[in-house]
Amino acid sequence: MIVLFGESIRFFDTTLRDGEQTPGVSLTSAEKLEIATHLDSIGVHVIEAGSAAASAGERESIRLIAGAGLKAETCTYVRALPADIDLAADAGADSVHLVIPVSDLHITKKLRKTRDQVCEMAWSSVEYAKERGLIVELSGEDASRADQAFLAEIFREGVERGADRLCFCDTVGLLTPERAAGIIPPLLFAPLSIHCHDDLGFALANTVAALRAGASAAHVTVNGLGERAGNTALEELVMALEVLYGVKTGIVTEELYPLSTHVSRLTGVALPTNKPIVGEMAFTHESGIHAHGVMRDASTYEPLKPERVGRRRRIVLGKHSGSAAVEAALRDMGYNPDAAQLAEIVERIKRMGDAGTRITDADIMTIADTVMEIEFTPCLELRQFTIVSGSNAMPTASVTMRVNSEEITGAAVGNGPVDAAIRALQRAVADVGDVRLDEYRVDAITGGTDALVDVSVKLSKDGKSVTSRGARTDIIMASVEAVITGMNRLLREEHEDRSQDSDRSAAA
Repeated sequence: MIVLFGESIRFFDTTLRDGEQTPGVSLTSAEKLEIATHLDSIGVHVIEAGSAAASAGERESIRLIAGAGLKAETCTYVRALPADIDLAADAGADSVHLVIPVSDLHITKKLRKTRDQVCEMAWSSVEYAKERGLIVELSGEDASRADQAFLAEIFREGVERGADRLCFCDTVGLLTPERAAGIIPPLLFAPLSIHCHDDLGFALANTVAALRAGASAAHVTVNGLGERAGNTALEELVMALEVLYGVKTGIVTEELYPLSTHVSRLTGVALPTNKPIVGEMAFTHESGIHAHGVMRDASTYEPLKPERVGRRRRIVLGKHSGSAAVEAALRDMGYNPDAAQLAEIVERIKRMGDAGTRITDADIMTIADTVMEIEFTPCLELRQFTIVSGSNAMPTASVTMRVNSEEITGAAVGNGPVDAAIRALQRAVADVGDVRLDEYRVDAITGGTDALVDVSVKLSKDGKSVTSRGARTDIIMASVEAVITGMNRLLREEHEDRSQDSDRSAAA
């Protein structure tokens, strides 16, 4: 198979514009600058910082990013209007993503104009943007439903009027890889970008097909954020090109997962557990056959090393786990059971799994302590906690804990009562360890307003991590229980001997 990728592929990231159009997402200027700086550090070429015409806050974000000294080009979305172009230039943007509707559906129903009027709007806007000293990427909105001869006319004349780049927008995800292979080559009057949406799950495939057909840049968003089903995901495209096609993208792939979690935290959009590359389960194994194979040679059930994208492999235990996986997990936790103890621990884990329980590291350690008769004395004990929250009150929490025999009180505010409670717990134990909350998950086990809530958390300290859970009818209490359980396990003495020959009267 001949792959026709160009010498280098440019990445145009629109997380801060198209990605922010995800319903419910709204970023501050400072948060946008954080994300832009991270994007720049991994090698993204163009950052679409927002739409200059949208608001004063958007213009401030563009100014901040444009003035941050980044290597990446700062771009802003504009309509074919002189006022939009003036706002972009005045905000300090390097380039404009000049979008013009090109399908008859959009021209007649949305703009209520004729093809000739749209052509004049596009071409005069290109000329004006060039007069303002801007790089111009002329973009055909809804291009996959347009008359392709008409689209070619707009693009050809647009380049003659000064457009530096072109962009084909599959606005509602109706392109197919087969069509992309035929549509793209006749439009290469200038460097061409491909902008795909994932409404039918084809965004990645269509983007790759367009790049193979001659497009030289891809519009992407971190985590595939965007309207409706989202856009082509940056992390998926980069790794598909690197792994499947041998393309050296120039992107620092080891930063893809840190970038993904950074964006997820700031946008408040959680990552699907089974999402490729960055989802919780992407490098997680439970099945006995799979886990056994991975422990012998990771390539048996993994297409790439997790470290390549800034991740670590996880073997989780449940009813599908075999003795080898359980033994390996226990060894990582510092336990060295004999054969009989191992068999008993495996049996108890399988019983929990059969009962439908999500098994955490803390659960496994508790089972191991019980079976191996190892005494575990928690270093943390909750004395009391108080939450103040309401429509006219800042969520505030205070906790009093016994920390290594010393009573300590901590207080914090948060975005909600749960956030405030967890922050207060972290402050209370700050003197014995900087414990980070990496993941938080909540599930309702039963229905109704008195539902039993299961909270799972992943905590980390000094490169070590642990998962734990709490189950209560009170979500705040369940969260506190999960975090304290995890903290106790994470702060457990590293020098502790957890073998079957240990002094079973020794406290942890």
